[in-house]
Amino acid sequence: MLPARLRPGRLLSAAPLRPPAPRRAAAAGDPARSPGTTRAEQAHRVVASCKPSKFDKKILLWTGRFKTEEEIPQRIPPEMLDKARNKARVKACYIMIGLSIIACFAVIASAKKAAARHESLTSLNLAKKAKWREEAALAAEAKTK
Repeated sequence: MLPARLRPGRLLSAAPLRPPAPRRAAAAGDPARSPGTTRAEQAHRVVASCKPSKFDKKILLWTGRFKTEEEIPQRIPPEMLDKARNKARVKACYIMIGLSIIACFAVIASAKKAAARHESLTSLNLAKKAKWREEAALAAEAKTK
């Protein structure tokens, strides 16, 4: 979303532009840290990581994140795994869309062949019901004897 001063319909003179706040120069050896955190908090911050399962490793390989299974580290960031899963999900959807389109063309082709043989669902149902009536008549005739 655009800031209020850049939204359509607002005059630029209505919201004065302010220069950005001056940044504090980092001392030598002082890692960049977010405001409000102390050095002790920064030093004890642990990067989130998870151990990928065999299936996760296959997903990471299939999505092209790594070339071989040996390249995959023991622990990876969860964001990397989420991105790989999302990419795999999209690839799977594209594959299912492609298979659905192929199945549609296969059904169309088989329907055209059936039409050339003068077969239809109506004629098949009529033939099946005639066969059932015939079997029922034979069963009734066998009972009367």
